Amino acid sequence: MSENENNQVEEQELDMNHLMQIRREKLEELQANGKNPYEITKFNRTVTAGEVKSNFDKFNEKDVTVAGRIIAKRIMGKASFCTIQDCDEKIQSYVSINDLGEESYKAFKAYDIGDIIGITGFVFKTRTEEISVHAKSVTLLSKSLRPLPEKFHGLKDPDLRYRQRYTDLIVNPEVKKTFELRSRIIKEMRNFLDSKGYIEVETPILNTIAGGATAKPFVTHHNALDIDMYLRIAPELYLKRLIVGGFDKVYEIGRLFRNEGMDLKHNPEFTSMELYAAYEDYNDMMNITEEMVSTIAKNILGTTKITYQGQEIDLTPTWKRMTMNDAIKEVTGIDFNEIKTDEEAIKLAEEKKLIVDDIKKTRGNIMNIFFEEFVEETLIQPTFICDYPVEVSPLTKRKVSDPRLTERFELFIGGREYGNAYSELNDPIDQYERFKKQVEARNAGDEEANMMDEDFVQALEIGLPPTGGLGMGIDRLIMLLTDSASIRDVLLFPTMKPLN
Repeated sequence: MSENENNQVEEQELDMNHLMQIRREKLEELQANGKNPYEITKFNRTVTAGEVKSNFDKFNEKDVTVAGRIIAKRIMGKASFCTIQDCDEKIQSYVSINDLGEESYKAFKAYDIGDIIGITGFVFKTRTEEISVHAKSVTLLSKSLRPLPEKFHGLKDPDLRYRQRYTDLIVNPEVKKTFELRSRIIKEMRNFLDSKGYIEVETPILNTIAGGATAKPFVTHHNALDIDMYLRIAPELYLKRLIVGGFDKVYEIGRLFRNEGMDLKHNPEFTSMELYAAYEDYNDMMNITEEMVSTIAKNILGTTKITYQGQEIDLTPTWKRMTMNDAIKEVTGIDFNEIKTDEEAIKLAEEKKLIVDDIKKTRGNIMNIFFEEFVEETLIQPTFICDYPVEVSPLTKRKVSDPRLTERFELFIGGREYGNAYSELNDPIDQYERFKKQVEARNAGDEEANMMDEDFVQALEIGLPPTGGLGMGIDRLIMLLTDSASIRDVLLFPTMKPLN
């Protein structure tokens, strides 16, 4: 930082300290006069600003009581205007010395931008046709001791916006709209699944084994039991236990935790939806996925044709379905059906200058690396990529026609993965052998490999019916439907490194 920039920062800090000191002195004066706003425990608001503005004929010339944060003030001698912002709207108020009296009007003039007030008065329209409240009384409900960001420059720095989401929500109304949409999208997902006969359940977040996905877990310690535990990376293994136990259709919406990198698409804790249905397969999962996403889009946005970061995307069913091999062949011209051995695959990877860890030098792993490297970003319109290699699908049923592959798909939209689904592996012998290979990979240094879960194998030995399962990242879906560039834009409080 240059000397000039340092000087500017120091000046801004001095200005802020000065403004905060003035506000504290105002608070001290109020408290000395027995008017401490923090002692008020309740205020009887009768209506919100949005209700007044959307039902003017109902409230015209009638008394109402509104409350909110002062976001603008115009002092004009014996009469003034202020604008307050509440949970859903802004509304203007006309405040005069004739209505309030000299003492109350003087107190009102001393209020600051950011203070929270209650206003009682009648509804009217100004000469410019703006719906307003003609104040008969004004009550200070909370004193703002820290100024909001300056009006015209606002809170623009993304890092500061994420750290101070409370301020971001006040000064950037579009941010609040995004999180209102988030709530509606999740509610719509629940409504859809409930209507299909699924039962919402809850499974443990603290696990003794990190399983159900390929990811590095967070580790914690349980003092009473004196054992290490893991924040869950997926609820999959518990949900499938419920199918074993006799539930036919279950789903869970909840937080997952993965101790991995952070970027525009990834946050260490995120929200996921997983569902499982007995007697169904991955084709059924494709059907419910496209129906669910398109229904949510239609009900929330009124259309299935959206724009995401400048890309036109059509969510109208039915969506394209293709195998991973066909997708690779279409983009690169390489047909992995013609590559029979690990050695051929390794040679091909070397020719393409792909970096492959020693523990992943198999045909299936390299096929998956080819797809991720060359194909993913080309999949703009909704596309189901099917039939993944068994090496990267340890919980998935093999394809009878080609045991090297599995009945698994991932959903891609705009070059990103949005969902992952299987025909679930229900062969306990095969599952045990795959867990053993995962343990070998973990012992060789793969921190994302699965652990052995003998209790889950025992559950499969009791008997899991043919089952379809789907996992979907809700945050990414919300990014898509709100046209948000970063996952942090759809998380109220994203993970941030402490400033200190």
